[in-house]
Parts: sequence; structure tokens; C-alpha cells
Amino acid sequence: MPRLATATCIEDLRRMAQRRVPRMFYDYVASGSWTESTYRANVDDFQRLKFRQRVAVDIGTRNLRSTMIGTGVSMPVALAPTGLTGMVCGDGEILAARAAERVGVPFTLSTMSICSIEDVAEHTSRPFWFQLYVMRDRTFMRRLIARAKAAGCSALVLTLDLQVMGQRHKDIKNGLTAPPRPTLRNLLDLATKPHWCWSLSRTRRRGFGNILGHVEGVSDMSSLASWTNDQFDPTLCWDDIAWIKEAWGGKLVVKGIMDAEDARHAVRCGADALIVSNHGGRQLDGAPSSIAALPHIVAEVGNDIEVWFDGGIRSGQDVLRAIALGAKGTFIGRAFLYGLGAGGQAGVERALAIIAKELDISMAFCGRTDIGGVDRSILLNPQIFDDLTKI
Repeated sequence: MPRLATATCIEDLRRMAQRRVPRMFYDYVASGSWTESTYRANVDDFQRLKFRQRVAVDIGTRNLRSTMIGTGVSMPVALAPTGLTGMVCGDGEILAARAAERVGVPFTLSTMSICSIEDVAEHTSRPFWFQLYVMRDRTFMRRLIARAKAAGCSALVLTLDLQVMGQRHKDIKNGLTAPPRPTLRNLLDLATKPHWCWSLSRTRRRGFGNILGHVEGVSDMSSLASWTNDQFDPTLCWDDIAWIKEAWGGKLVVKGIMDAEDARHAVRCGADALIVSNHGGRQLDGAPSSIAALPHIVAEVGNDIEVWFDGGIRSGQDVLRAIALGAKGTFIGRAFLYGLGAGGQAGVERALAIIAKELDISMAFCGRTDIGGVDRSILLNPQIFDDLTKI
């Protein structure tokens, strides 16, 4: 898609996606909960970290390659689990997974995906990761874990910060459903999104593929909505992780850690990695940004577990800042979804190429040639978030 070549930054892809994706799904991606203060802080707080520029250093050969829980990656970046990805573009999860495979970074499939675990496995050749929510229906959860194992998923990412749903005003006002209801407002919006309509017309995947047909009594979108509303489990506690880890039997990652004490719990429960994340500012509004929480968690458990980072990354420079503060890997969500909305698989590949180039050049300006050697010394003010309360 030639016009993608004109995109030189993630913001360019965001604007393209906004023009092509129906409003309810664009707003689902590009918004947070309540006043969106945490959503905005996730992005804005990166800019408070200033680089220490170096010169006259031999930067002729540079390396971005790394590992994440033993998996070789072309750069320390993974595609985060995002619900409704197949509503941003038809077969969106498959296209994103293919893009990640081509670039050489991990892809994580959400429980609330449109394409199922089996769909993605059928259309890719590289093992991907699967993200799991804790639900009341433990039988369904065990079946879901078994399906992920059968599909060859190489890691399970357990999300801990969605015991209850955050108040997302735009989703409520838009009447978010998958697929969209045929209301006059929606039909008028869809009439201006021909590329999206075409992409959805070419696929049969328009519901939540991991759930529809896999839960007793859930056979259509109406019964699915009722089931889903009751399923997120507010009784989730650290003891639940033991049986999940046993049922899975492989690499386990816990996502949603924003507190040093919770990070220590993650270590004790035997997780292989944790992800510092506030769910993209979509859950507790008024919480600190993910980047502000990162240094304290690294200080608490960085020697005991791989600490990864998620939240607000819109450039390769943001990746570099997170690595400098101790993250061993990073996740992008909105950044790749903007690429997907702008141009399908090619758009996701473009987003990853933009981030890789920005990461490479920024690292060079800081006088470093290997991502494995990046540390806090590339920042002029790495202590900027030290005023956060430590627990």
C-alpha cells in the first residue's frame, strides 16, 4: 500500500486509522477511562525523561536484538494483547500476528479477540503468546488454556487488573458491540469507511472467536454479552495463580503490575516475567503512568524476574527510555493498532519499522551500539520519578 510509505511516525498512522476505522472501534482504541488522566500521563510522562547526547563515539555497527523469556527478538518489543483487534480491520489478529512474525517480534493474542486461537495458529508458522483473563467459569478457563497449549502457544500472559471493568465513557456512549449494531448512526458512519467495510465483508470472523461456540449456552452475540458481563472475576487473588500455572505448565507472564509489593507477589507465585502496566489507562483513572511506576518495580524485583513494560509507547524513543529504566522488554498496543487500521498487515509492519528505526537512531545518538548495554546513564534525569511513594 504505497501511501503507507508516507507515514514517518506513529502519529501519521493514527491519523490514517482515524479516517478508515468506524468511530466506535477507533474510540475503543484511542481512549481511556473516566477523565483519561492516566491515559494521557502514559504518553506525556515519557517526554519528561531527557536523553544524554554523546558524540565522537564509533556507532558504525549497532544491534537491537535481544531475548524475552528466552525467545529471540529482533528488538525488545512485542505486540500487546488487545481486544477487538479484528474489528479494527478484518482478520486483524491474523494480520498482526503475521506482521510480528515477519519482523521477528512476539505477538500476544487476547482472550477477547475476534479471530480465535485456532484461527491465528492456522495462519502463522511461529508460536505466539496467549493472554488469559480470570473468569468465574473455571471450566471454560481450563479449556481455553488447553486450546492455547494445543495451538503451540509458547507463553501464557495472565492479566490481573481487570477484575472489574473501568468506566470507559466513549465505549458506553458509542454503544460498543462487535459487530456494530445496524443503527442509523452506525450505518451513516460505516458509509464513510469503505475500506473497513470491504475488509470485514471478506471474513466470517465478526464475533469473539475464543468464546462463541465454546461456552455452553453462548451461541450468538446476545447471549455472549450477557455471559461476558458476569464473567470477570472480582474474587481473583494470588492463590488462583497456582492452579493456572499448573494447568498451563509453561512460561507464565503476569500483566498489570503497578506496585512494588504486587511485583514481589509475582515473583513468589513463580512467574517468569511481569509486565508493568495500567491497562493503557483504561482501568483505574488517577493511577500513575506506567513509566513512572517502572523504576520502583525494577528496584524491587529486577534481579529476580524479567520486568517488561507496557503503556504509552508511541515511538522508538519511548522504547529506549523504558529499557534505560530497567525494562527487559516492551509492549505496544495502540501503536500497532493504528498501523493495522491504516493498512492491515502492511500497516503493522510499517509501525514496527518506524519504531525500530527510531530506537536504532536514538540509541546511536546516545553513544550506544547494543541495546543490551543501554542503562540509566543515557538519561540526564533518570531519578525524575523517585518522588512516587514506595511500598
